[in-house]
Amino acid sequence: MEIATLALAFGKSLLLALAAVLPILNPPASAPVFVNLTRELDGRTRRTLATRIGINVVLMLSGAMLIGTYVLDFFGVSIPIVRVAGGLIVAFTAWNLLYAQQVVNTDKAAMARSLVDDDNVRIQAFYPMTFPLTCGPGSISAAITVGAALHSRNWTITGANFAGGLVGMALVGLLVLLTYRYAGRLLRPLGDVGLVVFLRLSAFILLCVGVQIFWDGASELLKSVR
Repeated sequence: MEIATLALAFGKSLLLALAAVLPILNPPASAPVFVNLTRELDGRTRRTLATRIGINVVLMLSGAMLIGTYVLDFFGVSIPIVRVAGGLIVAFTAWNLLYAQQVVNTDKAAMARSLVDDDNVRIQAFYPMTFPLTCGPGSISAAITVGAALHSRNWTITGANFAGGLVGMALVGLLVLLTYRYAGRLLRPLGDVGLVVFLRLSAFILLCVGVQIFWDGASELLKSVR
């Protein structure tokens, strides 16, 4: 197996993981909520919270990507079906994001504000700050779909694919960490208009990725019918 082939598989998987998960997770869109909820915390506690959230995101997404399809396989669901269903979910989510109105989720914000304080940062870093405010069911579904798309008949290619996927999830977690840590500075020049533009462009890329994943699964199902 040539190094170039493995490197290409690694790079494609890394980009797939980023393109499928990042637009749904969308750290810049969650940053204003994080800033608002941690307004009363000191700088050190806020940085610690951002670090823990980033680590939790990596663990959740990596776990979903690595074992999510096997859990579904335990219940008799094939990988092509997972790709079709996951592609539809990703595409549907992207469609909603593409045409969504800019609204504030006051229910989630109110829930988190009542729970976040200095004494329970470790617990609250997972719930509600990581799940569901940062990494919700949509992101986890996308990670499972990515895991299904990374399987190959060649085990060496599969290993390179999953290595790229894991690096992609680590980059997503790092981006969450950095975005939350420097959220106050980042949001000043961007403004509301910049957030809307970022969301729309990301949603269009996500829609294309969802259609591609759907087509990969549908093609395999069509081959089995012939």
